Amino acid sequence: MTRSLPALMVGAALVGLSAPAALAQAAPPPMPMHAMTPAPALNLSAYGEVKVAPDMATISFGVVTEAPTAQAAMADNATRMTQVFAALRRAGVAERDIQTSGLNLSPQYDYVQNEPPKLRGYQATNRVTVGIMDLDRVGTTADAVVSAGVNQIDGIAFGLKDPKAAEDQARVLAVRALQDKARLYAQALGVDLGPVRSLSEGGGYQAPQPMPQYGARMAMAESDSTPVAAGQLAVRIDITGTYDLGR
Repeated sequence: MTRSLPALMVGAALVGLSAPAALAQAAPPPMPMHAMTPAPALNLSAYGEVKVAPDMATISFGVVTEAPTAQAAMADNATRMTQVFAALRRAGVAERDIQTSGLNLSPQYDYVQNEPPKLRGYQATNRVTVGIMDLDRVGTTADAVVSAGVNQIDGIAFGLKDPKAAEDQARVLAVRALQDKARLYAQALGVDLGPVRSLSEGGGYQAPQPMPQYGARMAMAESDSTPVAAGQLAVRIDITGTYDLGR
């Protein structure tokens, strides 16, 4: 009823030898080399751009006042800015389109060689950015705020109230340009052009910031109505695409 020790040892050895053979039979066959090679691809970029007429303008201007004391400079500035806001309302500018963009109070010094700086007084500055939704009122609105007390104009910029239509048109042009470029490359390479693997977008409409207009105050003071030319805006969409290529 009992087995001898040598017989048991021989049985264990046979089991140990049979396990690697079973594992070897169950292992999957190696993948062919061409299956591990990534499919050829074509990476390209293109853009679409449209020119559109702006339908709004943004003007940045300010009131600068000086006085012997800080309180007097701020009080004078507040009086003038109140008159400017009233002029904007009379010009038809909505309150939601008026935004304070800067408020500053700083001491002013006189400098003489070999002498310490001498305090001359204080300067208060209040800057406002205004959106004008009717381009026909840009010049008259600028004249109105100058007459009300504005003595510094930082610049003017033209933009779009809703750029979506222009952006969509630019997107279509960008895709067409990308497709044309991809077909050209595939033809030159002598391969078939496959489907798009990925597509990414960049660019788009960005509201322009008012640019400095040096001498604008003098021009407005000498003219009955300030002439304004809106011109055109460029709306551009950049895209990058990856195409599969046939072998």
